[in-house]
Amino acid sequence: MTRRKVKHSIKRQFAFISIGLLAGTIFLCWLMNTAFLPAFYEKTREKVLVDIYNMCVQNIEQDAALTDDFFAKLQREAEKSSASGIIQDNSSSSVAIVYYFGDDPNRLQDRLMDNIFGKNTGVTKIIKSNDNYVLHRMTDEKTRTEYLEIFGMAGNGIFMMLRVPLADVRESAMIANRLLIYIGILVILIGSIIMWLVSRKITEPILELADISEKMIRLDFEAKYSGSTQTEIALLGENINKLSESLERTISELKTANNELKKDLEKKNEVDEMRKEFLSNVSHELKTPIALIQGYAEGLQEDVNEDTESRAFYCDVIMDEASKMNTLVKKLMTLNQLEFGNDIVSLERFDIVALICNYIQSAQILTKQNEISVRMEQYASVYVWADEFKTEEVFMNYFTNAVNYVQGEEKLIDIKLTLKENAVRVSVFNTGQAIPVESISHIWEKFYKVDKARTREYGGSGVGLSIVKAIMDSMNQQYGAVNYENGVEFWFELETVQDQ
Repeated sequence: MTRRKVKHSIKRQFAFISIGLLAGTIFLCWLMNTAFLPAFYEKTREKVLVDIYNMCVQNIEQDAALTDDFFAKLQREAEKSSASGIIQDNSSSSVAIVYYFGDDPNRLQDRLMDNIFGKNTGVTKIIKSNDNYVLHRMTDEKTRTEYLEIFGMAGNGIFMMLRVPLADVRESAMIANRLLIYIGILVILIGSIIMWLVSRKITEPILELADISEKMIRLDFEAKYSGSTQTEIALLGENINKLSESLERTISELKTANNELKKDLEKKNEVDEMRKEFLSNVSHELKTPIALIQGYAEGLQEDVNEDTESRAFYCDVIMDEASKMNTLVKKLMTLNQLEFGNDIVSLERFDIVALICNYIQSAQILTKQNEISVRMEQYASVYVWADEFKTEEVFMNYFTNAVNYVQGEEKLIDIKLTLKENAVRVSVFNTGQAIPVESISHIWEKFYKVDKARTREYGGSGVGLSIVKAIMDSMNQQYGAVNYENGVEFWFELETVQDQ
């Protein structure tokens, strides 16, 4: 699936914000260095000068010898801060330099003497002054170098002067800032790559979740989050997986319920249509016999025919029509029970060959009266699983239908059994006219009559094949009708017993 482009990518936003914070931090460091590093350095140098000065004063005031060890220690402390200085003994008539370090002794002595005699040549700012020392900032007129300078007397006529150049401080600050810029650029470049990779690592699961949610919008619940990290995103992915499963299950239940509702509505509509059709057809089927019964009954009541033979004829008509009405009502009750599932189907093992032979034998009187030839080969016993009573009713409807519609010189009814892999097909063929093609799909409908005149002639109701359909559907078996040039064949199939 093509991932939809977003206008404001969280990956780019995360990367740009992170890089911006990194660059801002480096710039703030540079700004702080530029603004405060020289002052901080100067304060640090002031402290160094004061510490060295106090160390010397403490050593001198305790009458400690100005030994080589002391001077070596002093030299080490001075070198750490690039300091220079001089210690001079003025206690006798002759001035003697006790020790100097870091600079030309003559220049150092000149500065010491200037301080002793109060000549403030080049002094730009007095930073601190007390009984022990004077700390000030000054500029050398010859070299134009700015110094921090501390001057004082340690007692016993010994004077000291120490100084450190401020140019080194500013130079160091500039170098540090320049280095910070270079390092900052490098850090920003490396950080940008790292931040982009990190943002991609973080946002990939989010984009995966976005793809899953987009599929869920289209009711596609196959995609699942597969992250294994113990993060909030993994927890979100796990919850989305659960949500996806829950939605899929709920939608499936809703679709099932909706499908059942549709079936119920269709069934209700079908039942309504069946009821309307049933009432219409029943009223139509009963109208003629009721009219005949009423007419002949009124004739008997009014003594239309006074002779005994006529009255007997009237009574026969009334009884015949009443019998037809009774048969129709019974068939309709049977069909109603079958269609609405109120009739229990009892599957049992029986010999279908014996059932057919027994029925043909019982119908011999009917076939002889109508001069019909019934042909059936001798078959070995074929055992089936079916409802024996309903199966006999199916065969009876087929056979009766064949008797009523058989035609031609031969007037033949041919009964065949065809064994299949797991079933047997029973077919009933009669010579006569074929069923019109447009009527084939309707013959199983209630009250449908291909030849209404002929049906009326033998007293048919148009319900027999509907009963066949309902019985076969209740047993989940196949049935049908086939046209031939010389007649029509009706058939049904039943499941055979495998161990026969």
